[in-house]
Amino acid sequence: MITNPTPQRSLRGHRPQRPSQRTAVTSGYIAHLATRLTERDRWLARMLYEHRVLTTHQIVQMAWPSVRAANMRLLRLYRWRLIDRFQPFVTYGTAPMHYVLDLAGAAVLAREDGLDLRDLDYRHDRATGIAYSLHLAHTVGTNGFFSSLVARSRRPDTTGRLTAWWSETRCTRHFGDIVRPDAYGLWHENSPVPTALEWFLEFDFGTERPDRLGRKLAGYAKLAATTGITTPVLVWMPTSRREAAVRRALAAALAGLDDPSLVPVATSGAEFLDGPADDPTAACWQPLDARRPSTRRLHLSELARAWPQLPPLGNSTSDPAQANGDVANGDVANGLLPPSPLPPRPSDRRPRR
Repeated sequence: MITNPTPQRSLRGHRPQRPSQRTAVTSGYIAHLATRLTERDRWLARMLYEHRVLTTHQIVQMAWPSVRAANMRLLRLYRWRLIDRFQPFVTYGTAPMHYVLDLAGAAVLAREDGLDLRDLDYRHDRATGIAYSLHLAHTVGTNGFFSSLVARSRRPDTTGRLTAWWSETRCTRHFGDIVRPDAYGLWHENSPVPTALEWFLEFDFGTERPDRLGRKLAGYAKLAATTGITTPVLVWMPTSRREAAVRRALAAALAGLDDPSLVPVATSGAEFLDGPADDPTAACWQPLDARRPSTRRLHLSELARAWPQLPPLGNSTSDPAQANGDVANGDVANGLLPPSPLPPRPSDRRPRR
């Protein structure tokens, strides 16, 4: 009797041949790639540099019409060493493929921006090392939140779009001496009234005590007082029970601030989404205001009107990077500028040769 059959994975063919690490960064090889990469390929490389890791599902959500079309192109990019991949172990089922930036991809981005590879502070072992990081699930969850917003922006019936998405690394670079949010986002809504909302995201997995989340509000208040910009904080949680506990801690922390209006807070979670679709723009957000408690859930675009003290966005002083003393050219010294969250339109892509 066969009690230990050969695993299915062992029956697959050999791994695709790929250039060596030394070949992948040579000028000749990068020039060869220039004739093969589309604008969408380059956009994906920039997104992986900015956000470290994206799953197949997130990449399809943001830029491809189907899983099959995405897998075919991602395999080609993997063979060219523009991207690398790994598949985490899970106890039940199969984890999706996770993609990170590879050496050729980093070299392409550096050449396009007139930089040396060392200016990007990129190392291949550090890029793939996220596969073993204890923060992998948190990073993937945060990126999933924003990839859902990108997918919403691409829908033909949408009236809004995500115009900015900063990673935790970029936020730390700008504000790390005061506070370290998980991400920064900016959403523009065109109907019925043009509005814009920027926010810092705290993506909660229920792994830290609620009072620790509450203590972070003092840092956001200090940032608002230092920059002169009041930026809301959105807290995303896994369950309604977790939200209730965190809201109590946040309310106590807000009551202890000298000026609670400097830190507008709203909470939500996956349990409050209607239907199977992941859409953080839905009516799932509940502002935290002890003076005017309400159980009504608001759309993402409605939050801007829930906090009348917020200044209108659209002028140069609303850019948190400029308020922190950084300009675009200065930020390049620390890496690349943040990419557009939305992929290039099909008409903007180069034909594959």
